[in-house]
Amino acid sequence: MLHRPEDRLTVQIGDGAALARAIGRPVVYDFRAADVAAGGQGAPLAPTIHPVLVRGLDLPRPLAVLNLGGVGNVTFIGEGGELVAFDTGPANALMDDRLFRETGQDFDDGGRIAAGGAVDAAALERLMAHPYFAKRPPKSLDRNAFDAAPTDDLPLADALATLAAFTAASVARGAKHLPALPKLWIVAGGGARNPTLLAMLRERLGAEVRTADEVGLTADAIEAQAFAVLAVRSLKGLPLTYPGTTGAPRPMTGGVLARP
Repeated sequence: MLHRPEDRLTVQIGDGAALARAIGRPVVYDFRAADVAAGGQGAPLAPTIHPVLVRGLDLPRPLAVLNLGGVGNVTFIGEGGELVAFDTGPANALMDDRLFRETGQDFDDGGRIAAGGAVDAAALERLMAHPYFAKRPPKSLDRNAFDAAPTDDLPLADALATLAAFTAASVARGAKHLPALPKLWIVAGGGARNPTLLAMLRERLGAEVRTADEVGLTADAIEAQAFAVLAVRSLKGLPLTYPGTTGAPRPMTGGVLARP
């Protein structure tokens, strides 16, 4: 609902105690607060599981796992297992908001509308001027950190094309903060279902880009799998975040346990 780690403030939606009562099972929730209170970014959290998911796959290193939900986040996994993670910028949020406002649709199915539009270079340049992109990691974002106003006067198709290009350009800019250039980018989240966005990523990253499904993972399930593992790690008092993923001062556990 609100994420301002610079103010040591993060507010997550959901009532863990009510959910535990409703389903009659223990629930772990509020995963970010302890990390933020200690001075970390509290995000991203999924990087804890990404090395586990790719461990048994025959994939080149270094590689990057790119999750494109409302906001984009990347996990860099180096040849020696080193881990770096941060939020790259917008993912689907700006596109979804514009489409819903204009048509009532939740998302651009298959990126078809964006595919019929043209990228407005001037609007894209204004969007990429946001100071977030110059910041070095660790860093994280609120869903509403970016303003799509430079595209407001564009026709819908051009606006969606430009916002998709904004997502791709922000990922490419984020790649400059990685320890090395990944040989492979694995894309998960809703953005993995948008061929227009995937094509823009391939063009800008100059590396192999494959969806999670294509490498033997499940693009739609990675976030759910990650939080299931985080819940178990929380129960065992194991770290959920690390200095390389959130900027926490040390490996941090977290989460709040609610029993029915």
